[in-house]
Amino acid sequence: MALKFFDKLSQNFIELLNDKDNYDVIIEVKNKEKSFTAHSNILRYRSSYFRKELENIPPNKNNIKSIIKSNISAQIIDIILKYIYGGIVNLESVETKFIFKLMLIADDFELEELANKIENYLIETKATWLRTHFFMVFHNIFDRKNFNNLLNFCNDIISKHPNLIFENSDFNSLPESALVFLLKRNNLQMKEVKIWDYVIKWGISQNPNLPTNLGEWSTENIIKLKTTLQQCLPHIRYFHLSADEVKDSIRPYKKILDKQLWEDINHRLSTPRRPLITAGSISTIISEGHVAEISSWIDRTPITYSTTNIPYKFELILRGSRDGFDPKTFWNICHGHVPTVLVIKVKETNEILGGYNPLAWDNSHIKSKWIQTSDSFIFSLKNGNIPISIFSKVKNSEMAILNMRKDQQNEYGPHFGDFCMRSFDSNNFTLDNDCYCAHYGHYEKPIRKSSSVYFSIEDYEVFEIVKTF
Repeated sequence: MALKFFDKLSQNFIELLNDKDNYDVIIEVKNKEKSFTAHSNILRYRSSYFRKELENIPPNKNNIKSIIKSNISAQIIDIILKYIYGGIVNLESVETKFIFKLMLIADDFELEELANKIENYLIETKATWLRTHFFMVFHNIFDRKNFNNLLNFCNDIISKHPNLIFENSDFNSLPESALVFLLKRNNLQMKEVKIWDYVIKWGISQNPNLPTNLGEWSTENIIKLKTTLQQCLPHIRYFHLSADEVKDSIRPYKKILDKQLWEDINHRLSTPRRPLITAGSISTIISEGHVAEISSWIDRTPITYSTTNIPYKFELILRGSRDGFDPKTFWNICHGHVPTVLVIKVKETNEILGGYNPLAWDNSHIKSKWIQTSDSFIFSLKNGNIPISIFSKVKNSEMAILNMRKDQQNEYGPHFGDFCMRSFDSNNFTLDNDCYCAHYGHYEKPIRKSSSVYFSIEDYEVFEIVKTF
């Protein structure tokens, strides 16, 4: 039996905090308008941030170290110190905006327990305030690593009410990384042409010296806008636009698009029943002939579709060389997409391998879960000195595709039973020979001729498959 006396322990440590004897740290805030005394040993053991901070501060002649936090209020420092010493935080009669700021400072001080507790408190009790101040909330948390619950809360709102971001008066102040984060989403309930218009508006606002009249733009002006939007333009779904939308909104800015993309857009409008490989980007791995072949396998047709009669559009949602090669990126971007096709290019060979998932990728599992389907398949594609493609249908439908549990998503990517992308050491599919393709009997036949089971990749892409007719 363990006897626990935390209340008394907490009380004693709060008394130590208030005791002005034997301290060796002074924390000054707001232009030295107020200072707090503390003890380095306690700060070091309770916060890795303070441990690193104190290591770099020389003591004065009295062996006291001073930490200056000129942009943090005395009230916040007082609360944080009482948490560090006594594990107590009183949020009664405190404004929600202050609580939100306290959460951010706690995260800065690497007080993960406190930051996450406040995060859940805000979601559970202050949801209305979070919605009312949505732009400010999203602006402050989108690039932080420790607020996944709050980011999921925001994601749900963004998909249903994207106007809260795009129509906000501060939209033009949105960081580029936040805008790209929004554009990567495929479930925004907003017309694609409006998204394009807002992206152009944002890009122009970053260059206030551009002429107001578009007809007066020089080549230098065009290059400046194109450079500003180079991370944003690949994520516009150009082939969801009508001919009139292209004419009215895209054509005036066609010079900021790559020449090949503009030609593809015009080609798509002239042959609207013929789908292109991707929405906004051309695949760097597969050809239109490959798309026709994979489409035939999806429909189980005995004769391969011609490239002029493909009933699917392959919309690019992830490319390793663009979005990153760490396994977690796959789960973050592909979560919820259905159906999807994965294609990879094996490093130092001409091999193109892949798999078809008719169901959704799901990154929410605490335990890894096999999803049952009889419609998935894996394949290799003819390419270079590889003369024929290989189609391998799932054999063991109960172990067709594996959705990895959360704590393994930093090592494992897509998993098709006999075929898996993973990286144990570097968390980069291109660096480790951890990806594998073997014949364990989950699929009908092997798709590699190589004697080597393990390999790394040169690049990979994931497409969402959309039926067009």
